[in-house]
Amino acid sequence: MALTEDSKSKMMGRLIDSVKEICGLPECKNVCKKMHGNLIRRIKLLSPLFEELKDSNEDLGEEAVKGFELLRISLDSAMELLKSTNEGSKVYQAIQRDKIAHKFCQITGKIEAALSEIAYDKLDLSEEVREQIELVHTQLRRAKEKPESLDSQLDLDLALAQREKDPEPAVLKRLSEKLELKTIGDLKKESHAFHELVISNGGDPGDWFPKMSSILKKLKDYVQMENPEADNSEPEHGLIKHRSPVIPDDFRCPISLELMKDPVIVSTGQTYERSCIQKWLDAGHKTCPKTQQTLSHTALTPNFVLKSLIALWCENNGVELPKHEGTCRNKKVGSGVSDCDRIAIVALLEKLANGNLEQQRAAAGELRLLAKRNADNRVCIAEAGAIPLLVELLSSTDPRTQEHAVTAILNLSINDSNKGTIVNAGAIPDIVDVLKNGSMEARENAAATLFSLSVIDENKVAIGAAGAIPALIDLLREGTPRGKKDAATAIFNLSIYQGNKARAVRAGIVPPLMQLLKDAGGGMVDEALAILAILASHQEGKVAIGKSEPIPVLIEVIMTGSPRNRENAAAILWSLCAGDSQQLKLAKECGAEEALKELSDSGTDRAKRKAVSLLELIQRADVVVNQSCL
Repeated sequence: MALTEDSKSKMMGRLIDSVKEICGLPECKNVCKKMHGNLIRRIKLLSPLFEELKDSNEDLGEEAVKGFELLRISLDSAMELLKSTNEGSKVYQAIQRDKIAHKFCQITGKIEAALSEIAYDKLDLSEEVREQIELVHTQLRRAKEKPESLDSQLDLDLALAQREKDPEPAVLKRLSEKLELKTIGDLKKESHAFHELVISNGGDPGDWFPKMSSILKKLKDYVQMENPEADNSEPEHGLIKHRSPVIPDDFRCPISLELMKDPVIVSTGQTYERSCIQKWLDAGHKTCPKTQQTLSHTALTPNFVLKSLIALWCENNGVELPKHEGTCRNKKVGSGVSDCDRIAIVALLEKLANGNLEQQRAAAGELRLLAKRNADNRVCIAEAGAIPLLVELLSSTDPRTQEHAVTAILNLSINDSNKGTIVNAGAIPDIVDVLKNGSMEARENAAATLFSLSVIDENKVAIGAAGAIPALIDLLREGTPRGKKDAATAIFNLSIYQGNKARAVRAGIVPPLMQLLKDAGGGMVDEALAILAILASHQEGKVAIGKSEPIPVLIEVIMTGSPRNRENAAAILWSLCAGDSQQLKLAKECGAEEALKELSDSGTDRAKRKAVSLLELIQRADVVVNQSCL
C-alpha cells in the first residue's frame, strides 16, 4: 500500500533526522576509528535521497515503503553501534575488535539490503542524487563483502603486553599511542571505564578481565616512567625529557632529511615536506625525487595521518613541535593564527560581507594570499566563516574579484576538512560557471579547484552532474599550457567514476586528446595518454578512440616513449584490439609485433603483461588466417 503525501513526508523527515543525529556524533578516538568514520561517511551520503523525496510529489510503492522502513530500522541499529564503540574501555574494544568489526559488517549489510529493496532507479530523482545513491550502494556492497582489515601489529602488541612480564618499551609505546592512553589522566578514565564494565556484567569479570588488568597495569607503569612529572592538568610538563631521541626515518623529508612539519603526498604516493617538494617542482622537475617516476600531476595532498603521528612523537619524546609561520595553536580551540592575523581576517570578512566592490575585491585578494601562505591560515579563514562569502563572490560581475574568490577557494580546499565546507556551501555549480565564463586565470583556477574537490569520491558525481566536463574539455582545447594541465588533471580524476567517462566521451574529449598526443612538443603527451587509457576501459570510449585512427601514434609511443607512456599506450592498444579483428590487423600492419616484443622485455610489469597479451592475440589471429587458407 502506497503512503499518503503526509506519511511520506514524515517518514523522510525521520530518516533525515536519523542521518543528522548520526553525523553529529563525536569523533571516535579508539581502535574503531576507521570503521566508525567510514560508516558515518556512507550514511551521510544517503541524506540527499531523503531530502529530495520529502520535497517531491513522488508516490512510493509498497516495496519502496518496505525498503525505507528497513532503512530506518538499520539506521537506528547503526546509531546504537556507533555510540557504543565511542564509549567504554579502549583496551576492551581493542581485545574485542574482531567482534566489533563483525557488528559493523552486519550493520553495513542491513543498510545495503534495505537499499536493495528500493528501486531508486525508477524513482523521479535528479541525475546527481541517483548517481550518488548508486555510488554509496556500491561502497556499502563492497564494504559488506570485504570487511575492514584489522591491525595485525596491534594484535601482536596486545599479546606481547599480556604474555610477557616485562614487555619491550616499544611495544607499550605503540599500544599507548594506538589506544590513545598517553597520560595518567587517560589511564584514570580507562580504569573507571574498566570498573563500569565489570559492574555492567553483574560483577562477573569474564575471561577478558585478566588480559585487560595485565595490559592496563603495564601501560600505567610505562606512562609513569616516561612522564614521571606529568600532571594531567598541565600536559606540557610531560614534554620534559632527559635524552635526545632519534627521529624515525619515516618522519624525515627525503629531500632535506629534516623532521617534517607540513608533510604532503605527491602522485607517486611518496611524502615530502611541502616547502622542499614545492621548490623541486618550481625548478621545473616533473619526477618524484625518491623514485624518479614521472609525476602524473603536480597536486600536493596533505598527509594528515603522518602529521598527527609526528605531533604525537614530538609530544612523547619532548621534541618541540615544528612551528608554522603565524601559528596560533595556543589560542582558542581551532584557532591557528596570530592575534594580528586573526584580527585581520575578521576585518577582511567584514569587507567581504558589507564592503563596496573595491573593498570586496581587495579583501578577496588578501584572503587568497593568506590562504596560500600556510596550513594554519587555511583552517582559521574557514572557521571564521569566509567560505560562504567567497562562494557568493564567484558570481561577481567584476572579473578580478571573481579571480580572487575562486583562487582563495582553491587555496582553502587544500585542507581536507574545508573541502566539505566548500561543497556544502553550494560552490560546485558556481565554480563550474566560472570555468565556463570567467577570465582565463579564473577558469584555470576553477579547474584546479574542481580537481582538489574531486579527491573525495562523492564529489566526482556532483561535479560531473554540474556540467563541468564539457567546460574542462573547452579549457583543454584553448587554455594556456598551465590551463591545459589543470583541465587534464581534473578530467583524469573525474573519469575514475564510470558515469563521468561516458560524459567525457559524449562531450567530445577524444579528438582534442588525440591532437595533444600527436603534438610531441606540446608537453601534454603524458596527460593525454593517461586519460585515454582510463577512457579505453569504457565501451563508448573504446569506440570513440578507435574512430580517431590512433594505432600508428600508439605504436610510435610504445617504441620511443617514457616507461609510463609506453605502458599506457600498450593498455589503450590492448583495449582497442581485444575483440576487434580490424584494429588487430591494422596494428600488425603498422609494425606492432616488433614494438611489443621489445616492450615485453624492457617495459614496466604492467606494460609487459599487456605486450604479451597483444602478441598472443596477433598469433591467434595469424593461426585463424592460415587455417582459412588451407
